[in-house]
Amino acid sequence: MGLELPVKGSRMSTESSSSQLLMEESLNKYYSNSIREALDHYENNFVITDPCLLDHPIVYASEGFLKMTGYSREEVLGRNSRFLQGPETDRRTVLEIREAIRQEKSCQVSILNYRKDGTTFWNFFHLAPVFSKEERRVVHFLGVQTPISQCSRVCRSTVSDMLACSTHRNCSTCVGMDFLSQHTSTENSSNNLIYFGSCRREFFRDFSADLGHSGIYSSFAEDDNKGIEEKHTCEATDSDKQKAVTAVTRVLSELAHFSKYTRKAVLGRRRDSADLVRLTPISSSLSIALSRIQQSLVLADPHLPDMPIVHASNLFLQLTGYSRDEVLGKNCRFLQGRDTNQADIEKIRQSIEVEEPCTVRILNYRKDGNPFWNRLHTAPVRNASGKVAFYVGVQLDVTDIDEDEQTDKGMSSHMKQLGAVGAVRVAVRSLPGVEPSK
Repeated sequence: MGLELPVKGSRMSTESSSSQLLMEESLNKYYSNSIREALDHYENNFVITDPCLLDHPIVYASEGFLKMTGYSREEVLGRNSRFLQGPETDRRTVLEIREAIRQEKSCQVSILNYRKDGTTFWNFFHLAPVFSKEERRVVHFLGVQTPISQCSRVCRSTVSDMLACSTHRNCSTCVGMDFLSQHTSTENSSNNLIYFGSCRREFFRDFSADLGHSGIYSSFAEDDNKGIEEKHTCEATDSDKQKAVTAVTRVLSELAHFSKYTRKAVLGRRRDSADLVRLTPISSSLSIALSRIQQSLVLADPHLPDMPIVHASNLFLQLTGYSRDEVLGKNCRFLQGRDTNQADIEKIRQSIEVEEPCTVRILNYRKDGNPFWNRLHTAPVRNASGKVAFYVGVQLDVTDIDEDEQTDKGMSSHMKQLGAVGAVRVAVRSLPGVEPSK
């Protein structure tokens, strides 16, 4: 018996050293040795995580993040960021972040976090993936935390039984359900292996040891009949959002710079929209669903720089004369030309800013330079949390058609466009792991 304790302690020490080496290698593999020193000069609050390591741990934490949360670097490195969550953290926001990670996409949310001493603070969280150009996959996530300076509280209603999935093993509408079912399975240890983006992820059954303040994830087992509950959220100001964007841009630029010395270049979101679209296309199930919609349309991602097109229908390609490779990753402005009315462009831009639909008759140009009048209808497409995930644009060539003649089998052209928008929204809501918007 007396010999067992030193052996156990030695094993724990070896595992700790191995974990530390993995975290150091996580950065050293893609960036030069000076990356930590360079990042230490930034005053922003941010962490870098590795989705390919066990439980997606933090591999770098800035001084600003440590001061903001009250934790030491030793207490943070190697842990999943969930330790910042607590009993009042909105579960829907947590699911939105998890879904963005699953899809290897960026996201921006306001979330209630907890410091080490238990006090709470509202935080505008900006998540951004970091892609390896050589390996063609996500190698890190950058998470920038910006404390919300002036809290403007808004109230939103949620139906908690949409989230209480622990009693429904086949609940396909709840994000993260695959993880929960695998985590609770005891029949076969292989059930604890799942695929996360490009990396195999392994989860221990004692995962609950690091659930954060008051075990936020235990709340999934709440009563299905709890009904409607009000959630208060703190909306970030434009100034807070701009601070976050600036911080993300600067850190990604730094990572891209230091990755050149290892000849394993990473792509920063700020300047590689087309590459990001090609590396992380929309899911095949969504692409198939959209291909069934017989309209000229494009889907654009407002969370990528310059809002690039991530899907273009065959009819859109026929209408404009461009190939799919020439369209994906571009902003829709390439259809504009010398005589395009700037007032129409401004109307579209303003509708996007306020997240509202818009219909304009705008002069666009095909690839061969020939102009055509386009009856364009744009609309936001919202995700499970009610926030805009995509924008859809439905085009109709009305060059030689009078307004009164725009009918087809008793249905006006505008009604057909609205029908296409509705079909896109249904397709997005039907994605596996995404609960329907309310």
